[in-house]
Amino acid sequence: MNEDTRFGLDRKVRLLGPLPLDSGASLAPVEFAYETYGTLNADASNAILICHALTGDQYVASQHPITGKDGWWVRMVGPGKPVDTDRHFVICANVIGSCLGSSGPATINPATDKPWGMDFPVLTIADMVRAQAMLLDHLGIERLHAVVGGSMGGMQAVSWAALYPERVRSAVIIASAARHSAQNIAFHEVGRQAIMADPRWRGGAYYDDDDPPSSGLAVARMAAHITYLSEAGLTEKFGRRLQDREAKTFGFDADFQVESYLRHQGISFVDRFDANSYLYITRAMDYFDLAEAHGGVLANAFAGSKTRFCLISFDTDWLYPTSESRTIVHALNAAGAEVSFMELSSPFGHDSFLLENPEMNRIVDGFLKAGEGR
Repeated sequence: MNEDTRFGLDRKVRLLGPLPLDSGASLAPVEFAYETYGTLNADASNAILICHALTGDQYVASQHPITGKDGWWVRMVGPGKPVDTDRHFVICANVIGSCLGSSGPATINPATDKPWGMDFPVLTIADMVRAQAMLLDHLGIERLHAVVGGSMGGMQAVSWAALYPERVRSAVIIASAARHSAQNIAFHEVGRQAIMADPRWRGGAYYDDDDPPSSGLAVARMAAHITYLSEAGLTEKFGRRLQDREAKTFGFDADFQVESYLRHQGISFVDRFDANSYLYITRAMDYFDLAEAHGGVLANAFAGSKTRFCLISFDTDWLYPTSESRTIVHALNAAGAEVSFMELSSPFGHDSFLLENPEMNRIVDGFLKAGEGR
């Protein structure tokens, strides 16, 4: 398959399916919005799949059409970068359930010719991965050189290695976990309740009126954004400094810089994301427990695996702390899999995987290059 070599191709495809889901339901047809970078070689052996996080999208290394900003991982993906588009054909697909073109609550239900809304089936991380496998089948890619992801993207990457070990040569899992913790479920529930408490949510049926529950979604984003940061990072960036004023107002305006920052994060988020998609994707993450389908023993998920693994964590990440990565490493060791692991130091908490980090780039670059001769 000879793919176009232009950088960052915005693609869409509708596949008939059906896609069986963990809930017992099925999805058909299945719509995919995805970006590709680089050239697929003659034997389709140089493909790398990038998996995005909760509020990410397919625009990993190209300009976002709504915000106009650079892709969310331009530091990692591109010509001469760790995920080198001069050497590899890179695919990043919007996960099903999301809102940037793949099948989700905002897309059209063929049975009603209206947006799915809350009639869209509840998804799991494994469902997202099976959908990606369907897309790769369509593209003629039988085996991935690597699958790479951070946060929820890391959940997809580790699931790829468990569900399709014969299709994955290497897996890079950054700032992630093999299951969602009770604390993380709790934070997600706060966000979902904020959305559903917004009178404009209307049971998810807000598309026809073009009046989404923006206030609830903004609060959900604010709560989640706190978990992406660290106390040290917040203190260094904001401390208790006031926002554009000399003294406290003794009111409830944004007196502090950190308050203003969170409000900005919430307001800007609603311009590019769908509230129902937020409900669906957070629920998929909450259901994630890779060991559950393997008798509760995580090592069983990797039995006989020939995939190479690279795991990276950050010392100030309290959303997916290093202990979560070590749990995966121990399971891989028990299964006899090839794995390397590094905890990196960063003051920026969970968001560290999205920010400039030369050491992370060096590790990923070296790991992917080491796998090219195999």
